[in-house]
Amino acid sequence: MDVKTVVLSITKEQLASLPTVTYPGHIVVVNTVEQAKSALETIRRYRVVGFDTETKPSFRKGHTNQVALIQISTGDCCYLFRINKFGFTPELKQFIEDDDIVKVGLSLKDDFHVLNKLHKISPSAFIDLQDMVKDFCIRDCSLQKIYGIIFNERISKSQRLSNWEASLLTTPQQIYASIDAWACIKIYNYLTSGDFNPEDSDYIYTPVPEDNHSE
Repeated sequence: MDVKTVVLSITKEQLASLPTVTYPGHIVVVNTVEQAKSALETIRRYRVVGFDTETKPSFRKGHTNQVALIQISTGDCCYLFRINKFGFTPELKQFIEDDDIVKVGLSLKDDFHVLNKLHKISPSAFIDLQDMVKDFCIRDCSLQKIYGIIFNERISKSQRLSNWEASLLTTPQQIYASIDAWACIKIYNYLTSGDFNPEDSDYIYTPVPEDNHSE
């Protein structure tokens, strides 16, 4: 089989049958400017990190809330920056614009759009997995499906619509937010390791031949 002709895609049914991911790392909730400065000093020791944001869902048409949380994962630890509490600091802006640290995320244009409402930013050294996985024959675009194809596990989305501006984040919220950023760096590291071969995947998609005679 020519690897260039392989297309990988997972169905909702296949995804639902997979075991749920268990987050293996540490979590640090960052609530103040001082904690944010300290956390970023640690994060800057890493060459590649995972990146994500969370925004309190709005159920009013035409209304969007501001970003409440920025998640940055080093792989073994995820830092949850509660910027709804202490603001979007100059240090966070500098980190986002830093050329020397690779930040891996998914659908990053959405993150940048909401962050730009807080402060004008010029993101640098970001890698969007939606673009990256195309080189590995993966057609699906959601983090849940990409992770399922590569690791045969399912990321739970049960906390997605929870209140990210709550006075305290619940343990399920913390785990959910951490998994999203951690999964990004885990996917990136595995794909760049050279160990992933699309031809060996259980999710090779076989399209139904088109009827050329139909109108």
